[in-house]
Amino acid sequence: MDAIGGIRGVVESLLPGLVFVIGFVTTRNLGLTIIVAAALAGLELILRLVQRQSIMGALSGVAAVGICLVWAWFSNDARNYYLPGFITNACWIVVLLLSIAVRIPGIGALVEFIRNPAVTQLSTWLNAWRSDKPLYRAYTKVTFLWCAIFALRLAIQLPLYVTEQIAYLGTARLVMGIPLFALTIWLSWLMLATPLHIHRRSEEQAEIQETDIVKRRTDESSVDDK
Repeated sequence: MDAIGGIRGVVESLLPGLVFVIGFVTTRNLGLTIIVAAALAGLELILRLVQRQSIMGALSGVAAVGICLVWAWFSNDARNYYLPGFITNACWIVVLLLSIAVRIPGIGALVEFIRNPAVTQLSTWLNAWRSDKPLYRAYTKVTFLWCAIFALRLAIQLPLYVTEQIAYLGTARLVMGIPLFALTIWLSWLMLATPLHIHRRSEEQAEIQETDIVKRRTDESSVDDK
């Protein structure tokens, strides 16, 4: 729930898209629908500012909705509200598959960077988790899982886009947005929890051993000096 911004984050993410699909299907007025959806996204941001809350999530949401609305507006086609999402999904599939091909699973790199940001000694950082075979295999499987999710989105939504089924396309986008994202995070955690826990324990033990060695050498050096 923290990752998706809690209940409020879910609502703020889903509401503009829900208003867009309901508004267009009901009125068939693309201009009016775009204005209402844009105003709603802007209102969410303003409320965050007034309440002095973090605006990063709302700001990124406004940016994403804004790109979709602009695309639909200039193409004069309501379907194109969903086109940036197709491009994003396709890009993620390519990036993640390439990461697996070069033996640096994308989800693994992301998780490890969050755990321990690598700004120097990149090869040491990579080797620290890639050399743990159970963890590496888990990261690879989870990366494949995310590829499958992005591919599933395209497989279901692209035919609806081509056949101009706006209502079904909008519904599929909402269901396969935050709800599917949250489910995938949960499944990813189930797959990673055990090997990641074991890896952390190994890191802690290695740090303890290194500290003991340094302390022993310091003690020996002090004795020699005396």
